[in-house]
Amino acid sequence: MANPQTSIPEALNTLCAGLVLISAFAMVATRQVQGMVRYFVIQSLLLSISCFLLAYSHSSHHLWTLGGITIAAKVIAIPWILRRLLPNEFYERREISQAVNIPASLLISLLLAIVAEFLVGSVAAANTDPLIRVNLPIGLAGVLIGAYSLIARREAIPQLVGILAMENGVFFAGIAIANELPLIAELGVAVGVMLIVVVIGLLTRNIRLKLGTTEAGTLNELKEEAASWR
Repeated sequence: MANPQTSIPEALNTLCAGLVLISAFAMVATRQVQGMVRYFVIQSLLLSISCFLLAYSHSSHHLWTLGGITIAAKVIAIPWILRRLLPNEFYERREISQAVNIPASLLISLLLAIVAEFLVGSVAAANTDPLIRVNLPIGLAGVLIGAYSLIARREAIPQLVGILAMENGVFFAGIAIANELPLIAELGVAVGVMLIVVVIGLLTRNIRLKLGTTEAGTLNELKEEAASWR
């Protein structure tokens, strides 16, 4: 008979994994910047819950600390930073400019999730730890879907959320594979992510004020013209 103290965290972690994958699909499906940020916060909260469950199962104080850092950095700090740096129009706009429509994007995301299971499913199934068997394929699926969102979106902030979603996927797989990372590494990653958000947020605000757009395709067409000498 399975030990209830271990089976309950495993079941809850599996539930969190399913919700993490659903939140990745939701970020692809939403048409608003505010919706993408909201689903990113939900996904980050689910990751921290998974981290706490793994901490309980492995009796790891590192994972308890990492879960707390995740809540502080991704659930609280990053949304606050974006809200402070970006004008309200980023949250009020109805449409996010993207290269592929929503139904096709969801289909591609589903295919990417299947590819992730195909790539690491056999490796995860061979592992004796049931938490790794769940987290590894879901984490890779999150990375692939986040990368697709980064490619499909045409504006700076949705692309930033795609990068953060990729980092969440790496995080979700990593906490199961390497659950005893040094605290300094955990803090370094959290601080690095927030610095990226601050830099991109400031650049986006300034570019918006100067040029009136943050579409990557439009920015790629910008070039400096040489001044004529007379």
